[in-house]
Amino acid sequence: MSGRLLLLVESNTTGTGRLFARRAAELGVVPVLLCQDPGRYPYAAEDGLRTVVVDTSDADRLWAAATRLADETPVAGVLTSSEYYVPAAAALASRLGLPGPAANAVRDCRDKAEQRRILAAAGVGVPGFAVVSTEAAAVSAAATRLPVVVKPVQGSGSLGVRLCSDLDEVAEHARALLATTTNERGVATPGRILVEEYLTGAEFSVEVFGTEAVVTVAKHVGPLPAFVEVGHDVPAALPAGLERELRRTAVRAVTALGLGWGAAHVELRLDGPAAKVIEVNPRLAGGMIPELVRRACGIDLVRAQVLAALGRTAHPERALYGRASIRFLTTDRDGILAPGLADAVTRAGAVPGVVEAVLYRAPGEPVGPAADFRGRLGHVIAVADHPAEAAGAADRAVEALAGAITPTSLALDRQEALT
Repeated sequence: MSGRLLLLVESNTTGTGRLFARRAAELGVVPVLLCQDPGRYPYAAEDGLRTVVVDTSDADRLWAAATRLADETPVAGVLTSSEYYVPAAAALASRLGLPGPAANAVRDCRDKAEQRRILAAAGVGVPGFAVVSTEAAAVSAAATRLPVVVKPVQGSGSLGVRLCSDLDEVAEHARALLATTTNERGVATPGRILVEEYLTGAEFSVEVFGTEAVVTVAKHVGPLPAFVEVGHDVPAALPAGLERELRRTAVRAVTALGLGWGAAHVELRLDGPAAKVIEVNPRLAGGMIPELVRRACGIDLVRAQVLAALGRTAHPERALYGRASIRFLTTDRDGILAPGLADAVTRAGAVPGVVEAVLYRAPGEPVGPAADFRGRLGHVIAVADHPAEAAGAADRAVEALAGAITPTSLALDRQEALT
């Protein structure tokens, strides 16, 4: 095989995982997916992406696979689009002498407890927090600051994150988290959790590249006690002073953590006039945010990340001045996706300004309330010249998409009527 390789260590299952491979090919390198289970990523087979099966949780086996490939064809870079494999990709890139983030900084950043300690020591605003390893310690830490957020020290996509209003809820959720020894990818999890102050201010993210704040994103979060992200607006419509505060805090956080290479996704909440960091993720944002940024601002963050991994100059520059909004379809009750869901997708796509309407599930599938990102059933994306227009179009389109959901009780009534 000719041409240099870009090694992709695992992937997220939707969105940017596929885009990383496509951008690599556009830039003249051959993407190779290193993964434990190629079946987890249907796009790999659909796009004819070369895959190598390897235990990506084992650094030595990952190294052996990479060096075998390098013996055949020069390896130009290493990346991942998955939160869980950023440390593995960073360590492999360093071992190969290729560009990437500092492996120790990424490792510290992935541990939210260590991340919080570093940020607090650097004077970057964070919620009050305690790191605990027993149910009793979680209850004790929560006693003086209810309600509290209880969550894993490692995770992604709001998995395991819950608002607890009383000590019984704290005990129950802490017990469940501490009993979990592996995450949904089968990777071992630390026996520690966070009990933290609940901030009620509006939530945002700042997409940072290197040490430059590229864009600020307004987040929409679903009903408590879960923290499922159900929408984003790009760029956030903000007063100039607040925009500066969010951007300044995000860059300070990235710098304090020793990052500053490639993309970082910084999540923040307002606490009065101040911005406090909820978490820093040393990777591109999920939730289709890079696609929103591309459509609204003309900035291709995926391409910039691939260029950085290849050692090429990557300075994202705004080319457009539009607005883009995404809304995710969720439900607050048990139901079934109706046989006529294609009509719902057509209606959503017909809303003026909508450029994409997608359902993730098939007709007849049961659905229920979302506890994390896996409970999102589809999405719509809208673009416009003004923020209210983009957001309004996305809101109307996701309402049309909701027509694909039939409540379970109604579906049973219809079935009984037919028998």
